[in-house]
Amino acid sequence: MSATIVCNDLSFSWPDGNCVLSDLTLSIGAGRTGLIGVNGSGKSTLLKLIAAELRPASGAVRTSADVGYLPQAINLGTRRTVSDLLGITPARDALHAIEAGGAVADAFAAVGDDWDVEERARAWLDRLGLAGLGLDDRVERLSGGETIGVALAALFLRRPGILLLDEPTNNLDLDARRRLYEAVAAWTGVMVIVSHDRELLGLVDQIAELSGGKVRMYGGNLAAYYELMAVERKATQRAVTSAGAEVRRERRDLVDAQVKQATRDRQGRKVAASRSLPRAVADARKKHAEESAGRSRELHTERLAAARGRLEEAKQAARGEAEIRVELPSTAVPSGRTVLTVTGLAGACWHPAVPPQAAVPPRVPLPGVLAELIVRGPERIALTGPNGAGKTTLLRAIADSATLPGVTIRRGAVVGYLPQRLDTLSDSLTVVDNVRAAAPAASVNEVRASLARFLFRGGRADRRAGTLSGGERFRAVLAALLLAQPAPQLLLLDEPTNNLDLASVRQLSQALESYRGAILVASHDAPFLRSAGTTRWLRLDREARLTVTDPL
Repeated sequence: MSATIVCNDLSFSWPDGNCVLSDLTLSIGAGRTGLIGVNGSGKSTLLKLIAAELRPASGAVRTSADVGYLPQAINLGTRRTVSDLLGITPARDALHAIEAGGAVADAFAAVGDDWDVEERARAWLDRLGLAGLGLDDRVERLSGGETIGVALAALFLRRPGILLLDEPTNNLDLDARRRLYEAVAAWTGVMVIVSHDRELLGLVDQIAELSGGKVRMYGGNLAAYYELMAVERKATQRAVTSAGAEVRRERRDLVDAQVKQATRDRQGRKVAASRSLPRAVADARKKHAEESAGRSRELHTERLAAARGRLEEAKQAARGEAEIRVELPSTAVPSGRTVLTVTGLAGACWHPAVPPQAAVPPRVPLPGVLAELIVRGPERIALTGPNGAGKTTLLRAIADSATLPGVTIRRGAVVGYLPQRLDTLSDSLTVVDNVRAAAPAASVNEVRASLARFLFRGGRADRRAGTLSGGERFRAVLAALLLAQPAPQLLLLDEPTNNLDLASVRQLSQALESYRGAILVASHDAPFLRSAGTTRWLRLDREARLTVTDPL
């Protein structure tokens, strides 16, 4: 029997009473399942419940095979080695003891059938682009991407029947991502992937959408899901149009009925005034007319209320994710204007691993290596390259938050910087106050009107930044950045899609559509870079050499 995951009436709440999941029922079988949903919908919580990292408040989780789990945050420890992270240290120690001639029964038991464990471990490290790592290397010295790569190698090496991956491409460079895609495509067991990586979700067999504590299943990959959503949106929009027409028709019928009844009432009063009918007959007719009018009014009112209810239901069904719509004319840059010049790139080594005080001899520029970077007009430049190449260091230097020995930076425009950690807000201030700090000349009403376009309407704009969810914080940082005074005409984005749900990535793309200045973005997210309208592609290698590259 193939492995399965079954959740029955699953509920979970955090200690502060925040309910994440309520009576969720779900069954997942063999194949690759992409679990999607907005930030805060409970995706990571659900994976932790399946992995038994959390206990449900009620309900149960049943898994028919052993579970391997990759969390977003990996606990490394200060003295652990690559071998420890791979989970093969006991078997390796036993193998070394046997090779040294000190073989005992416990050593053979520890090895079991894993006589080739070191070779298989190195094969997986190589397959994931980590051939340069030694099994005894300390994990505390690894980069974020290397750490995730080793954790993935540990899971693939173990081959559990059920594999849970929570944002596995975070911090992975393009080469590592491609290697992960190959490993995922070859997987034959049960795999559940939480990710915003559209290429990775293009490899799944089905999509599970978590919304409002419930899961809806869709066959096919992310592209098939989007196609189905487009069909559903058209159908629901037709339902809205039809329901709206019904409301107008029922409202018109109600008015017509009221006009006719008013005419009958006038005629009845005239007959009564003329005394042409006996009083008893006139009273009986009046009573009948009132009863009939009441029934008619009630019937038409009920029909109108029912039509309005169907219209509201249709509108709710058609209401997709909110979209950012903002005009930013003050960010416009003429096409010939130089907004940034960086010189000295090819003549000095400014790699982050080299201390600033270290004496580094000038390098001889190589063919194809850029000695300077010039950004003119509303260019949109993608900065790619492997983990640890120094992309963040370069962006921070351009933003005047770091220095690069031997490199000169001249800024010809106001610079706005969106760091990876989104730590530019004051957690103690409200969203309104954070934006006002960036735009002190704007009135409160102007700030609120602008924030509404970033989906902070009403009381949401008065929440303190420290209480925002990940997606909300991202929008607040983006609003403070783009609404700043003076407006930034050169935008620096450092891995802006890390940890964003698919809706937030689309909202970022929408905001950038309104931006009229130059953009320099460091990212490994190829679909996002393409959707951002990139006009020039650059690559920074591990030797801090900047070259022009082909579009991804």
